[in-house]
Order: sequence, then structure tokens, then C-alpha cells
Amino acid sequence: MRVIEGGGLALAFMLVALVVASAGCSSNAGPGTEVGPSHAVVSTPASVEPSASATYKPPSAGGPAENVPMPAMPEEAKVESKEGLIAFARHWYALANYGYQTGDVEPLREITGPDCYACKSYYKTVASGFREGWVSGAEIEILDVSSTYALTDNGRYQVLIQIVQEPLDFYTAANGFIKTVPGNDLPSVQMIEATFASSSWTAVDVVTIYHAG
Repeated sequence: MRVIEGGGLALAFMLVALVVASAGCSSNAGPGTEVGPSHAVVSTPASVEPSASATYKPPSAGGPAENVPMPAMPEEAKVESKEGLIAFARHWYALANYGYQTGDVEPLREITGPDCYACKSYYKTVASGFREGWVSGAEIEILDVSSTYALTDNGRYQVLIQIVQEPLDFYTAANGFIKTVPGNDLPSVQMIEATFASSSWTAVDVVTIYHAG
């Protein structure tokens, strides 16, 4: 994890954390909450090693990613604890990055609730990018993760994730470069509201609560 240098951004993140902690009993951060850009949802995957015969190739103008390793669920992310919640949040974003590179959002969907508003926008963005082509860039890097691990009135735990994201470049084999969708070069903060049941976490909702610029 790379820690942001400079007191301003660190202070902003801590203030957001305090606001969320004090408002932990509120259900306002639901599907109707304003969420930043539709693509702003994902960290570099902690991934399963590919087979010896498969060499990972990142996406580029020359073609889509190849042999992308599937992020493995850390054992810690299967535990109902503060550390488990933070590990789960990191894994959630790793799977989102995996979806940007492969077009496969099913692994992320399996650990996400059906009413996650920002997630629906993410699924739509990935689907449009891979309908006739692929997406390059788009990687989200996690800068920091924090949680007070306090149960809200609606039975959820909240975790804050500070991220930046590369721009998304869209390509097709027939026409080459199509468009660029801006990323987030300045840190933003998203919040995952999660529940734990049957030895696993579920991201019920994902909301952007601070967007710089």
C-alpha cells in the first residue's frame, strides 16, 4: 500500500472517516446517492500465478490483455473482523480491475449485492468496452483503506477506500482507438457497505463520498 504524502489529503481522508463514523447509523449512502464517474469503481490485484506456459500481457493499443491471472480471495478476507473487512475491500477492487482487463465481471458480481448502484454502472461500462473490442488502462490503485468497524442501524459495516484510477481507453479491432474516458488522477474516496454471512462478505453497496476536482 502506498501512503499519500502531504498533510492535506491525509487530513481530508481522516475527516471523511470521522464523518462516516459519526453518521454510521444513516442509510443515506444507498443506491440513490450521487456517485462520481460511472467507471470509478476498482487496486492492483493480489493474484493467482498463471501457469508456466501462459505469459501475462497487459492491454494496449495493440490488443486486449492476455492470460490475466484471476485474483485469489485471501484467507483473511473470509473472516468476520475489521482486518477481514479491509482484506475483502482490497479483494473487491482487485476483481474490479480484473473485469476491466478481461471483460469478465462475474467474479465481482458473485461477492456483490444486486442493488449496488455504482456496480451496475461499472458492469455497463465493462460490457460496452468489450462488446466489440477491449479496454486499456482503467487500473485503480488503492492508496489507503480505513474502517471504524461499527455496525450501522441497517446491519452493515462500512469501509473507506482512497483510490486513483488511470484513464480508460476504448479500442475495437475494426476501428482501433475509439475514445478515452477520464480516470481519477486526484484521490477520491469510496465507501463499501458490507455484510457478513455464511463465512463470506458481500458488498451491498459502493458509493463515492469524496471526489477531488
